[in-house]
Amino acid sequence: MKKILSAFLLLYFALSFSQENKPMFWQDIQNFKKTDQENPPPKDAILLIGSSSFTKWTDVASYFPDKTIINRGFGGSRLTDLNDFAEDLLSPYQPKQIIIYCGENDFADNHDLKAKVVVKRFKAFYKKIREKFPNIEVDYISIKYSPSREMLWPQMKAANKKIAAFMEKEPHAEFIDITRAMEDSNGNIRKDLFVEDMLHITPEGYEIWTKVMKPYMK
Repeated sequence: MKKILSAFLLLYFALSFSQENKPMFWQDIQNFKKTDQENPPPKDAILLIGSSSFTKWTDVASYFPDKTIINRGFGGSRLTDLNDFAEDLLSPYQPKQIIIYCGENDFADNHDLKAKVVVKRFKAFYKKIREKFPNIEVDYISIKYSPSREMLWPQMKAANKKIAAFMEKEPHAEFIDITRAMEDSNGNIRKDLFVEDMLHITPEGYEIWTKVMKPYMK
């Protein structure tokens, strides 16, 4: 009995240790794999990759009823995570377009982070996309200026500007600026477009994103 109990405890601690040593968001990626096994992803879809602004857009398909969309946003992710899981986020799919929303959490994770570092991370992920899909449309949605992260806006604005300049020079690539559309007539961020946490956006906020995004969608 003691031997059985000891073996059980060893197995328990081994499994616990294994889980603890998995990289952040590992489980999210496994969930994507399970979803793809149960429902094989369609070809020529629009692939959304990024952080919680996509994750929480659970009804995104209803905003674009004439589009086929695969949403692979995972909450809290940074551009470093997109790079770490690039193979898992890209290889299972054959999209006609990829739209990215990520970068906001990079700054939130490290308040001293410089814009040029975030831009470098984005360029690294963009390069990985192009290695697999050299000719499809790849778009980047500007980092939104969440009221709860106002102290980080200067770095975010700098990153947006640099990424916009980069995407402008790239073929089959666009920078989708949603920031202006989220301002009032005085140029201030509309707080009513955010839920209570002043970080994630309301359905009306997503309606605004939809209007801005539609002209860019294939």
